[in-house]
Amino acid sequence: MQRPMALALCTALTATTLNAQPAGVAPHVAILKTQAETIRTLVLRTAEKVPENLYEFKPTPDVRSLGALLGHIADGNNLLCGLAGTGNTNVDQSNEKKTTRADLVAALKASYAACDKVFAETTDANATTAVDFFGQKQTRLGMLAFNNSHMWEHYGNLVTYMRLKNIVPPSSER
Repeated sequence: MQRPMALALCTALTATTLNAQPAGVAPHVAILKTQAETIRTLVLRTAEKVPENLYEFKPTPDVRSLGALLGHIADGNNLLCGLAGTGNTNVDQSNEKKTTRADLVAALKASYAACDKVFAETTDANATTAVDFFGQKQTRLGMLAFNNSHMWEHYGNLVTYMRLKNIVPPSSER
């Protein structure tokens, strides 16, 4: 995408998000929530689209399988949103070991629900509250942004896996 077009798209998405947000919702939280919903949809559509027999696929022996990547995304959501919300690190981190589509789709949906709770509880007043991110100080809003980045990073891995198996990724479907 050319830069002027990308800038126009980002501006339009931000303006649309700001105009569509419910009264009382912090604008930065609404923007991050919209971005989270975009990537969540792509990850979930990937989990549902890829044949279950490819969940064990690894491009090389040293990387996670496609199914493990989906589980890792769910585990990341649980951990990062837990840190952003209550600071709790005692969350479900077993999803990377799941192997069935049903289990992984359920894990993704449960992790999205956990993050939605944090989004709902994040306001202008507490968005800049400091949270501990393994010894580094971060804000609640920063953790939610980091979680979005984490999901995008691994969706990029999933796209590569799908392309190697001649599957059109959800983000490229017309």
